Amino acid sequence: MVRILGVGLLIVLLAPVAPAQQYEPGDEGTFSIIGRDPSTGQLGMAVHSKTIAVGSRTRGGKGGVAVFAHQSASNPMYSTIGIELLEAGMTPQQALDMMLRSDEGRNSRQVAILDAQGRTAAWTSPTITDWKGHTCGVNYCAQGNTLTGPEVVEAMARSFESSSSSGAPLAERLLDALEAGQAQGGDRRGVQSASLMILKPLAIQNFGDRELDLRVDEHRTPFAELRRILNAVRSGEILSEANARLSAKDLKGALEKATAAREKSPTNDSAWVALANIHLQMGQRHEALSAISRAVELNPANKRQLQSNKAFEALYKDPDFLKIVGSSLKN
Repeated sequence: MVRILGVGLLIVLLAPVAPAQQYEPGDEGTFSIIGRDPSTGQLGMAVHSKTIAVGSRTRGGKGGVAVFAHQSASNPMYSTIGIELLEAGMTPQQALDMMLRSDEGRNSRQVAILDAQGRTAAWTSPTITDWKGHTCGVNYCAQGNTLTGPEVVEAMARSFESSSSSGAPLAERLLDALEAGQAQGGDRRGVQSASLMILKPLAIQNFGDRELDLRVDEHRTPFAELRRILNAVRSGEILSEANARLSAKDLKGALEKATAAREKSPTNDSAWVALANIHLQMGQRHEALSAISRAVELNPANKRQLQSNKAFEALYKDPDFLKIVGSSLKN
């Protein structure tokens, strides 16, 4: 009964007040890709637009159910209601058809759905700004409007398809595809914001379903910035592996992982602190001090932190260490 009532709310939520009036059409010039990794069950979306904070309103979904792209004149109700329809047993196409029929603003929309089974559905209104279009394939849909041409969507599709057997994480595959679209011209007005979202394979009540939720809301180079942030996330993950190796007294393995974390994100000061700790435990004082110096350069707050970090107790009276962190250590 609850599900039936929820479906009935379509008339209330989508029709009486035109969604184009509810949600300002500020998302023209958006291109995106939604994708699924069948090996992990993850769903995700990468999106860019020459508008501020595109990630705040053009995407939605639920882990283990579906991911949605709703752009041009974006209406978040497509994901809110769409999730309910899919959970009630509809296919993506059935859900999309029902929502479009109930939406007075459908001629301002571009919508794509990808469910947890890999089924897709998409709609590009013929009246939104050229170039516009979409293409759906195995485990993905790529779409865009106000683009330089069809090659933008085609490049995203090719990139995602070609990486299907690469073993790369879904986040990297989606961002690679988005960058491929940008390389072909992207939004014809320029660049401004970008976003990347990965949903866990199962939504757990009270714990959320976001594996990753990264946004660059306003930047002159949003693609590079989004890549930098993703690399920082990966660096932190690798660093956790380094700490596990260190706890197991595997100094060589810890050094390899900490080095990999630094290479993934050279500005991650925590990676430099970890390297310093490992070098010190390996008896490599010079390398440890060099890493400490870089950690402090990247984040001056490390001066105070390192002074109270027992891992560096052997350096508390070292003049070179004190020169880097200051001479405020108490005996």
